[in-house]
Amino acid sequence: MTAVADAPRITAVTRRSRQLAGTGTLLRLALRRDRVMMPVWVLVVGGMVVSGVGSLETLYATQAERADVARSMSANSSMRSLYGPVFGNSVGGLVAWRFGVFAAVLAAVMSLVIVVRHTREEEETGRQELLSSAVVGRRAPLTAALLTALVANTAVALVITAGLAGQGAGGALALGLAVGGTGMVFATMAASVAQITESARLAKGVTAAVLGFAFVLRAAGDAGGTSQAGGPGGGSSVLTWLSPIGWAENVRAFASERWWVLLLIAAAVTAQAVIAYELTGRRDMGMSFLPARPGPAEGKLAGAGALARRLQRGSVLGWTLGFLLAGVVFGGMVEGAADLVGDNERAREIFERMGGQSALTDAFLATMAGMFGMIAALYVVASVLRLHSEETSQRAEPVLAGAVGRLRWASGHLLIAFGGAVLIMTVAGIGLSLAYGQDLGPILGACLVQLPAVWTLGGLAVLLYGAFPKAAVAAWGGAGLSLALGWIGPALNLPQSVLNLSPFAHLPKLPGPETAWTPVLTLTALAVVLVAAGLVGLRRRDMTT
Repeated sequence: MTAVADAPRITAVTRRSRQLAGTGTLLRLALRRDRVMMPVWVLVVGGMVVSGVGSLETLYATQAERADVARSMSANSSMRSLYGPVFGNSVGGLVAWRFGVFAAVLAAVMSLVIVVRHTREEEETGRQELLSSAVVGRRAPLTAALLTALVANTAVALVITAGLAGQGAGGALALGLAVGGTGMVFATMAASVAQITESARLAKGVTAAVLGFAFVLRAAGDAGGTSQAGGPGGGSSVLTWLSPIGWAENVRAFASERWWVLLLIAAAVTAQAVIAYELTGRRDMGMSFLPARPGPAEGKLAGAGALARRLQRGSVLGWTLGFLLAGVVFGGMVEGAADLVGDNERAREIFERMGGQSALTDAFLATMAGMFGMIAALYVVASVLRLHSEETSQRAEPVLAGAVGRLRWASGHLLIAFGGAVLIMTVAGIGLSLAYGQDLGPILGACLVQLPAVWTLGGLAVLLYGAFPKAAVAAWGGAGLSLALGWIGPALNLPQSVLNLSPFAHLPKLPGPETAWTPVLTLTALAVVLVAAGLVGLRRRDMTT
């Protein structure tokens, strides 16, 4: 009788174990495929935080200087919007303030890329169907993807903890867990979105949009927060607590750590993982809960250019609205920039190095315009690489089988990529100007002068795709390097020769008294040459079959 009574329970356990069959093999495969990408991500995210110790110790050598900068930064809404409030005036506390938010954002990007790469992208390319023909359980691919993200985020947390242990073991552990935990929040979010959406591109786009919204939400909440009386700190607003990135900063590493906030992160990870597992068990391989809508019975697109516009209109709209919102949010914080550093000449020097050599308000605007430009480069690379995804998924083949040449097909997507950059930078300038309440011309000029650097990185993507399609994804490395150098290079006091690796380092810092047009024209010409070389390569090589 006991054996009969236990039979349903044994059957349920066996069924669950079968659904996870092959997880170990898939995990080893994923780690092998990511054996280059993952260590690079870990070293960039963890190394960025750890390397900040030396630069901040040099910049603020005494406790009095650190206490002064902590008070001034926490009292300034502009700085709170960018980096959050300063909760501690030790070296570790300043490192957590200066690099914690951006490390959490980068960990989130790393995690969503890993999870989508090993779930929806595998299904989209048909590789998962081939693997599932063997002994692979229904939930094994999702489990392997999440475990891969867990390995990456654990490595990031260990690097941060080990690198900052000299500043205080508790604070180092808190910051490492906060950054790694934020990565897992967006890993499980990407896992859920990958079950709902129809393509890897859409899954990445939706999760990235949520990440961007979370950053803006935290920025708005921190800007409106209140600093603690008599010292560094900052009372977080409701908006900050609505953002997972806000949770990471509210762990308050190196400042009376709030360990209970990690439980909030763990709860979000668990809830989203349960949703992802439930959804993956309710759909067929390759299908989604939001399938593609059937097209009209008769085609109405007037050529390859119209097809490119139809394919990328959602992406352009999303980026445009995001840049407009970000411009409005950060434009409302410009007024406090002039009071940013007070009499601290070292802080003044580093901020001007980031954004220009004129007044601090202009330097803040130049910094914002540069940041928008570096993020716009990500849009251009993604839009250019849409050509690569169309080719590898064999959707380009029926288009090119008709009376459409390769250059005509590619030009439609490139027009969206490079023209879309103009659009999103324009709306960013409009948003900044409207919120700041000043003339549109100088602010719009500061945003548009970033375009040659944006186009240069887009041209690099065209060259890699056209001439070296297997290395096309390396275009993300160029955009990521420029973003990292622009965000953290000045704070780490990197030599100018290293900063010059980014095309943005050569642009004039506007608004400002003078404009050097030579680098602007040079970068524009370079972008044209790169695009032309990429198109020549595309015309001469074989297409993926």
